Amino acid sequence: MQVAVVGAGAVGCYYGGLLLKAGHDVTFIGRQPHVDAINAHGLLLDTKSFKQHLPAHAATDTTTLAPPDLVLVCVKSADTEEAGQSLVGRLRPETSVLSLQNGVDNAPRLSAVTGHAVIPVVVYVGSEMAGPGHVRHHGGGDLAIGPSAASAALAEMLQAAGIGITIADDIERTLWSKLIINCAFNALSAVASIPYGPMLEVKGTRDVVTSAVQEAISVARASGVSIPDDLMEHILNIPAMMPNQMSSTAQDLARGKPSEIDFLNGHVVRKGAELGIATPTNQALQVMVKLAERGKELSRRP
Repeated sequence: MQVAVVGAGAVGCYYGGLLLKAGHDVTFIGRQPHVDAINAHGLLLDTKSFKQHLPAHAATDTTTLAPPDLVLVCVKSADTEEAGQSLVGRLRPETSVLSLQNGVDNAPRLSAVTGHAVIPVVVYVGSEMAGPGHVRHHGGGDLAIGPSAASAALAEMLQAAGIGITIADDIERTLWSKLIINCAFNALSAVASIPYGPMLEVKGTRDVVTSAVQEAISVARASGVSIPDDLMEHILNIPAMMPNQMSSTAQDLARGKPSEIDFLNGHVVRKGAELGIATPTNQALQVMVKLAERGKELSRRP
């Protein structure tokens, strides 16, 4: 298949790399350092089970992109509309567009811009860009895909590339469950620059996590989303399962990049305000990250 990865970062390069290794024709759209490295040396796919340079084509924009069979949109949530605009006029009616992004509303936002159906996907992977054109896999890798006429065929194709995938019966519940997990850990990991394992060892952290999760569950259920009763227990077990994982927000702060906090804890705060539900813990976590971003911005000024 002709595959385009829009947003060649840690998520896009990991899944695009697996599709490339499986024999698909993959074009990566990303930032200049990664594009130059991929075009010169191929994508370095560094996983738990193998490490391999894969010849690939990359570009900084979609101007030369031929209409693909499949598009993986992996940009940050703040860049969703811009990514959608870049795809206008470059999609065939039968092109499948998947949103592999954090947050709960990227698929409809993409669809509104492109005028094309977009399938939401929930991503469960720990990965990072370890250098230009070098994606390092830390763990996980499964996907949950929303139901559509194309989902079964896409799931079969992704599974053949070694990607574990399920078609979610209730994709809204799955999206919100992942959002709530991000609300629990992303901000704390980012502000303290700490991985998940040691995080809960600090007195009071478990209480903060629990409060953030309870607020987010209340907002989700008030929005009509069915959240599993055991989600809290699952979330509190995650640090033991992924002790060395740094959140994506922590990785953004470390690189001096804007975070997605406004689409994570910030989304819960906005929806809570609409519904009359207080979300003080999520607001505090959102503000903490915004302050950290602001501090880094000021420190870079001459």
